[in-house]
Amino acid sequence: MITTQRSPGGLQSPRSPSSQPPFLSVSVTDPAKMGNGVQAYISYKVITKTNLPEYQGSEKIVIRRYTDFVWLRDRLFDKYKGVFIPPLPEKSTVEKFRFSAEFIEMRRQALDTFVNRIALHHELQQSEDLRTFLEADEQTMERARSQDTGIFKKKPSDLMQIFWGVQSKVTDVVLGKEKPVEESNPEYEKFKNYIFELEDHLAEAQKHAYRLVKRHRELGQSLADFGKAIKLLGACEGDALGTAFSEVGAKSEMLSIKLQREAQHLLMNFEEPLKDYVRSVQSIKGTIAERANAFKQQCELAETIKLKEIDLNKMRLIRSEKLYDAEREYEELKGNSLEATRRFETIVRLMSEEIVRFQEQKTQDMGRAFHEFAKGQARLANAIADAWRSLLPKLESLSVS
Repeated sequence: MITTQRSPGGLQSPRSPSSQPPFLSVSVTDPAKMGNGVQAYISYKVITKTNLPEYQGSEKIVIRRYTDFVWLRDRLFDKYKGVFIPPLPEKSTVEKFRFSAEFIEMRRQALDTFVNRIALHHELQQSEDLRTFLEADEQTMERARSQDTGIFKKKPSDLMQIFWGVQSKVTDVVLGKEKPVEESNPEYEKFKNYIFELEDHLAEAQKHAYRLVKRHRELGQSLADFGKAIKLLGACEGDALGTAFSEVGAKSEMLSIKLQREAQHLLMNFEEPLKDYVRSVQSIKGTIAERANAFKQQCELAETIKLKEIDLNKMRLIRSEKLYDAEREYEELKGNSLEATRRFETIVRLMSEEIVRFQEQKTQDMGRAFHEFAKGQARLANAIADAWRSLLPKLESLSVS
């Protein structure tokens, strides 16, 4: 759960003391399996606490499922062009993993991060769709999901394909396979190249973090098996040697538990944050594609207006009877061009703010993740060293007796 506070200039709720700053806190908790078979899904309790006047009360609890989070993400992506929309965790299609305790907890944590990033965002936190998501009952939420408007006619699975499809076209649109008209902005070009490199490096780091988790688990299991075998060996030996073997086995089993715990800590606090930033970069690439499309549309309309002006001049010279209709089309084109320019300039302005915010947030999040990694590794190394060191005197006495 994260608490977000608005600036002192924000509205003050009549429900709270004037000295208390406006706040909005959200938590995603209590995942529960609903239904059976192919219709089964996980529901989550979403708890909102706030003193903002636009909300219905100081606390609201609603039940949401993954498709509701998808709905919110797609609504924001459609309405807030230029804003880096927080990413969602992937939807697992493998039955044996979909309802495992580990997968459910990883998804719950990722969904909590997703909705809190929205609540913390100065633009997105004002969204009516966010309020619907946080306050509407299940029936209202279901109707909102099934609204027959625009891309939202699609099923949730199709919405995922639409979003990822936009991102998959980034290379074509931005890097030139489609050869569109491109911006001549060196700073922005540098940022695009950075994002593509960042995705590759993050994905590589996440892959090796996964291997570290796997190695910890395998070593933990090996130590557990070794501990059992050595304890059995100690039982058949008896005397001092048997006691020493039993102690070695007990230490091995104890360290096995620590390794498994550290593997889980590494997964949730290091690998998952890296994976989350891979998804974040993919979301940013979707915004890059939207900016490229907006720039292309602006340029195409400007070119169309120039051609239309040439046609109009010809019509005026010959006093064409179609001149009135052509002038009306020309004015309409100018309006569309102004709107396209405003849309592009808004995207540019928002992206400039988002780039700064992304870099600051990434520094904090990555610093926290690597701190957790180093702290966990130091803790594990100390536990291993202490465990084996405690056995050295007894084992040494056996070796020289």
